[in-house]
Amino acid sequence: MGDQFVCATDSIGANIAEGYDRYHYLEKLMFYYFARDSYYEANNHWLSLLKEQNLISEEYYQSYTNISNGFSLKLNNYIATFQKKNKGHKNKSNN
Repeated sequence: MGDQFVCATDSIGANIAEGYDRYHYLEKLMFYYFARDSYYEANNHWLSLLKEQNLISEEYYQSYTNISNGFSLKLNNYIATFQKKNKGHKNKSNN
């Protein structure tokens, strides 16, 4: 279970990096969505299970949740800004 949590959290950054390097707008956006999906998998599923099964402390859970909530907001803002910047340019390459 811990390994799956680590894989999900590692996947967040990997998907952001892979999306950033893509040429087409929709490909970039797809990877940014994958990153957000991995974030929710790690935080809403694996982290909760680790806590429920007492594999992490309440203190660690709260600390991680507080930090990750800030990251979630930043990731969602990044995606929204990217979409807004590229609105109407879905068939063109944009960074």
